[in-house]
Amino acid sequence: MPELPEVEVVRSGLANWVSNKTISSVEVLHPRAIRHHFAGENDFISQLTSKKINSVNRRGKYMWLELSDGLAVVTHLGMSGQVLIHKSSNDADKHLRIRFRFTNPKNEMHFVDQRTFGGMQITELVDVGDGELIPESVTHIARDPFDSLFDHQSAISKLLMKKTEVKRALLDQTLVSGIGNIYADESLWRAKLHWSYPANKLSRVKASELLTHATDVMREALAQGGTSFDSLYVNVNGESGYFARGLSAYGRDDEPCDRCGRLIVRDAFMNRSSFRCPKCQPKPRVGK
Repeated sequence: MPELPEVEVVRSGLANWVSNKTISSVEVLHPRAIRHHFAGENDFISQLTSKKINSVNRRGKYMWLELSDGLAVVTHLGMSGQVLIHKSSNDADKHLRIRFRFTNPKNEMHFVDQRTFGGMQITELVDVGDGELIPESVTHIARDPFDSLFDHQSAISKLLMKKTEVKRALLDQTLVSGIGNIYADESLWRAKLHWSYPANKLSRVKASELLTHATDVMREALAQGGTSFDSLYVNVNGESGYFARGLSAYGRDDEPCDRCGRLIVRDAFMNRSSFRCPKCQPKPRVGK
C-alpha cells in the first residue's frame, strides 16, 4: 500500500496540474470508488461541479483536494489506486473509476483503481489549531515527520508509552503518520532493531534514532519518486519510482544483508510480512 513518499509524489504532481482549476463535470464509473461518500453519487457530483480546487494537501498517507467552499475531496489510494492526468479524450483505462473534467478542457483527472480498494469522499474541513484546516475524516491522523509542526520529542514520548512491538507502534498512524510496512522495515534495519522489540523498552536515544531513520529513508525514497514494485505505483504521469533499488530489507528475503552479508529473512507479521537481517536484528531477549 502506498506510504508517505508515494502519496507525496502524487500530491505534488497533482498540485502542479489542478490547483486553481475549476471542475466542470464529474463522472462516477464504479460505485465502490465513492462507497465512503454516504450521500451517494448524485450528491458527490453536484457538490463538485463548478467548484474550484484551491490546493492539494496531505497528512501521512491521506491526500485531499481543498475546494473553494470549505469542503475537501479526501483520496485514499488503497492497494492499487492511481490519480492520473490525461489529455481529454473519449479513450479511458478500463479501470477508470472517476473522471474529472475542468473548465479548461485540455486535461482531465482520472481516478483509476484496478482492485477498487481505494476511493474518494467529500468531507468538511475543520480547524485543528494553528490556523490549519484538515478534513474531518483525517483529524485522528497524527502529523508526519515532514510536517512543519511535527514534534519529534513528543513523538518519542508517545512511542515509549506503547506497550507493543516497536514495528506495530511505528505503523500506528495516530502516533506518527506516513510510515507503512516498507519504511518501517527499512528504519528498523538501519536502527538494528528486531520488529518485535517492545517499544516501551527502548531508550529515549534509541527511539529518537529510529524516528530519525524513518524520516531519512522516506526522504530518500521521495527523492527517487517513491517505491514501485509493480506498474500500479505511479505518479500522475504514469511513471514509476525507483527507490525499490535502494531498499536494504523490505522484499529482499534470501538476499545478502548490505551490512553483514547474512541472508535477509521474512517473518510473518500482522497478516503481512516483515523483513530483517537475523544477525543485525536478532530476536530480543527482553520481556514484553
